[in-house]
Amino acid sequence: MEIKITLNGKLLTREIEADMLLIDFVRSEGCYSVKRGCETSNCGLCTVLMDGTPVLSCSVLAARANGHKIDTLEGLTAEAEEFVGFIADQGAEQCGFCNPGFVMNTIALLRENPDPTDEEIKKFLVGNLCRCSGYEGQLRGIRAFLEYRRGGNHE
Repeated sequence: MEIKITLNGKLLTREIEADMLLIDFVRSEGCYSVKRGCETSNCGLCTVLMDGTPVLSCSVLAARANGHKIDTLEGLTAEAEEFVGFIADQGAEQCGFCNPGFVMNTIALLRENPDPTDEEIKKFLVGNLCRCSGYEGQLRGIRAFLEYRRGGNHE
């Protein structure tokens, strides 16, 4: 079947199998930041933005993305670079495997709510699993980024 997807700003027309998952489609297009983790919609490693909303690409058929805009970390590098250093400064990227999912969800969060509370951040990131850092580093990094945006310092 033929699909048309705007992937990271580029319109693609591709022939796919009807059962192809979105994760397999974006990875076949070179978007390797989208990682295969649990394959049960529980870890957040495969998060992409569909029309600006986070979705788990391991549980979405590529055919369902037909006509939609899909963004991966490869297409949002400039936006991500604004805050990933703050997360790294907190030691929250020990192995780095979960980072793309956290970054994609943080981008979506900050687009929707530019000044979230700690509880709103935790609620938005609840679907991202991290086995290394215990989530506090990510939370501290996001808080530090928000403080920096308000005019604070980034040391």
